[in-house]
Amino acid sequence: MENFFQLKSSAEVLTHLKAFSPLETERQTLKKARGRILAADIHSPEELPPFSRSTMDGFAVRARDVFGCSESEPALLKIIGELQMGESAEKYSLEPGQAVQIWTGGEIPAKADAVVMVEYTKHLSEKEIAVYRPVAPGENVIAAGEDYRQGEIVLAAGSRLRPQELGVLSGLGITEVSVYRRPKVAILSTGDELVAATEKPAAGKIRDINSTTLEVLVEEAGALPHCHGICGDDYDTLLASAQQAGEEADILLLSGGSSVGRRDFTLRVFESLQNTETLVHGISVRPGKPTILVKQGNKALIGLPGHVASAMVIFYLFVRPLIRRYSGLETTHGLRSVHGITLEPVPSAIGREEYVRVHLQDIGETIPGIRPVYGRSGLLSPLVKADGLLPIGRDVEGLDKGSPARVLLFP
Repeated sequence: MENFFQLKSSAEVLTHLKAFSPLETERQTLKKARGRILAADIHSPEELPPFSRSTMDGFAVRARDVFGCSESEPALLKIIGELQMGESAEKYSLEPGQAVQIWTGGEIPAKADAVVMVEYTKHLSEKEIAVYRPVAPGENVIAAGEDYRQGEIVLAAGSRLRPQELGVLSGLGITEVSVYRRPKVAILSTGDELVAATEKPAAGKIRDINSTTLEVLVEEAGALPHCHGICGDDYDTLLASAQQAGEEADILLLSGGSSVGRRDFTLRVFESLQNTETLVHGISVRPGKPTILVKQGNKALIGLPGHVASAMVIFYLFVRPLIRRYSGLETTHGLRSVHGITLEPVPSAIGREEYVRVHLQDIGETIPGIRPVYGRSGLLSPLVKADGLLPIGRDVEGLDKGSPARVLLFP
């Protein structure tokens, strides 16, 4: 391979990602489903709440019986009983002029349609109260089915199951859900210069940074990482390692060896595997130009740049969207963004999208200031100082000081 294929735009790469299909589904208990993506709509099997409930301590009444009352002309009601928490209200049915003492969360008795807060009442005797403030029908009451009606869609397919969604399902008596399987991601670092993080590097060697970084990025994106260590710059060894690492994986990430140098074997290795189709070799973004995407059935083989900063950018822009697609979500990076204003000029060349590491700074305004974090590609400190990435379009020749801009925030 002497040259890159025609460079793809980021939009073209995202289109290629849509060639991959969401993974199969599986049943999981609620405890194991946190953070997972729902694979099918969930309909409410019953009304929630199952009965009308009081939202206050007070007295269940008929609103018409206290209409127009005031401190000078209170409504007088007969207390016919008290409902304890968890007690059924079946034994009570209000007649005109009657009330039932009730506690927050208690079931509203038949023919009652409102609750008067206890502070707007006064006991005249053990069996009679004066009410000094009127209530409207439905006041201080949650009606049966007000949250969800029976048969209503509670959660749509594609919903991420957070604690609040899991709580709702538990309240409906649903204890298992169908979710998409979490993608398995194999990670393999390549390079003769690399040693494990646990080793002291000899002359000319450096510790492997990418494996740890990518492992955490994969977990953060909701997938299951498996690091396969380091492989030297040898075609036969790399081919054997790639075959082994990719056997059980949905995505194989190889960092390093994706350019067109004499010893960059990644594309050659990928194309040596069975039933592969090269979709991308080179993307018109900076950093991250020497990126490879190969399709093997529904498996993705991805060659990432060796520099960790470039690998991170490509991960956020393309690997993260692929993980989301496998998981049943939209094919987007899913990163939060914030709008701000540049505090200095940000140079950029026309012809390639650029993603500049930036730091957000409080400038006493409603939006933050954006300051570039510069550093050579091999340096690590700029990554630690950065809060996110500032995208600059391929047709934009940099940004002037004071330009409004959008920053993609690191999770």
